[in-house]
Amino acid sequence: MYKVLLVDDERIILDGISQMVDWQAFGTVLTGTAQNGLQAYDLIAADPPDIVISDIRMPGLDGLGLVAQTYATHPNVKFVLLSGFGEFEYANRAMQYGVKHYLLKPTDETKIAEALKEVTAELDQERRREAFTLDMKRRFEKVIPHVKEQVLREFVTNKTYGRRDLEEYRSLLPCDFGRPVRLLLCHIEGEADYEHQFAVKNIAEDLLHTALMSTTLGDHALILISDPEDLELLHSRLQDIRRTFRLYYKMNVTVAVSDPGPITSARKLYRETLQCLNYRFYLDESGIITRKDTFVPDSGVSEFAFDEERLMLPVRSGDREEASLALSEFIAELKRAQLGIEMTKSYAISMYAALVRLDGPERMAEAYKRISEIADMGSLQAIQSFLEETVRDMAGRNYERNAFKYNAIVRKVIDIVEEQIGNASLSLNLVAHEMLYMNADYLGKLFKKETGEKFSNYVMRIRIQRATELMAENPDAKIFEMAEQLGFGDNPQYFSQVFKKQMGCTPSEYIRKLTGGISAF
Repeated sequence: MYKVLLVDDERIILDGISQMVDWQAFGTVLTGTAQNGLQAYDLIAADPPDIVISDIRMPGLDGLGLVAQTYATHPNVKFVLLSGFGEFEYANRAMQYGVKHYLLKPTDETKIAEALKEVTAELDQERRREAFTLDMKRRFEKVIPHVKEQVLREFVTNKTYGRRDLEEYRSLLPCDFGRPVRLLLCHIEGEADYEHQFAVKNIAEDLLHTALMSTTLGDHALILISDPEDLELLHSRLQDIRRTFRLYYKMNVTVAVSDPGPITSARKLYRETLQCLNYRFYLDESGIITRKDTFVPDSGVSEFAFDEERLMLPVRSGDREEASLALSEFIAELKRAQLGIEMTKSYAISMYAALVRLDGPERMAEAYKRISEIADMGSLQAIQSFLEETVRDMAGRNYERNAFKYNAIVRKVIDIVEEQIGNASLSLNLVAHEMLYMNADYLGKLFKKETGEKFSNYVMRIRIQRATELMAENPDAKIFEMAEQLGFGDNPQYFSQVFKKQMGCTPSEYIRKLTGGISAF
């Protein structure tokens, strides 16, 4: 039902029209009456009617003034003006506000009925047009995302798309294509389906305020964004996308980020992000990759070289810390060389095979079966984790197996030090090469691991300890004789320096403290 407001300064006319018109028959309802324009406008402002039937000549605010004031605030309200014969020309001025209907006083029910029919027909038509327009707008809004997805797919895959196509879509798509853009390519690690790609795309759209278009293509989700001024903020939001997706789906996402460029270069930017993803093998497989991350400086190295024994020795000895360090060096060399994925895998497999050969026959047979796992791995990080587990397990077992042997070796070294304390040539190399027939570096690390101090520090500590014992037994002992007896040769000054460093005083001062007298020289 359309709401009608009746306005006339004569109460008899208001009452007469109100009662003689069957408002409901015309799909209308009389919601109010007013006796002047000011009162009428207040009613319009409080509860806007659809139709106003108003006299032209009224005190305060006449009909034409009411039309003008209402048009300024409620332009959709329809007016039917009642005018006398001499006011017809005056009434025509209301046409500038879209008033089409005039009734000459005195009027009757038939004329009012005809006017109501015409006005309600206009209102019906306008409502149908508004409903149609709204329906078209809703349908267009529903299809726009699909259009944008298709446009993005075409721009990144169809080499014939260019500036002319962009101009055609510019008027349809609410996007600012004038600024440089970047393309984000999201790759889900592990077995993913369309649901996961769709989820990543939606999460990215929600968290990235500069997203222009997005779609899924192959195994990836693509997002086109305006080039942000703050790249650190972009990086932070990309990490938010990864964290949010991992929270809901327990899967990691790698995001390749292109350099900035015009939208017409979308195909080039797409190829750039694909190339970035190829470097996932060498980089963090669940991170963010830009083109600068894929730049490999010329190191001058034409082939990969790594001493296998650098890793084998600490694994055999059970030195897990040193073995882990050696493996890190091996992986770092592979990253630096970047010889190609298959060649890199072959070096990793060779190292794994060398490690396996250190184990017993039963373990070797089982371990060899896992070589195919390395060949199937999609990143150097995954290979590193696999080798780290192998190295950790093997070094741990060897440590347990060799624990007793280590203690025996260290005890043998301590016995040698006791026996050779007066030998000025006593050194780690002498003990290792000529007495125990071992690698000096390995023996030094083993000794420090078991005793907590370096071999040279231990020897000096024992010599000074023996010196204090000799001083307590014979306070009259000569310093130079004591130095020679304890392996300092003919250098008593060096002996005094070492003694003072460890004991906080010179040998002479130490003897005086013991005896309260004067030491002999």
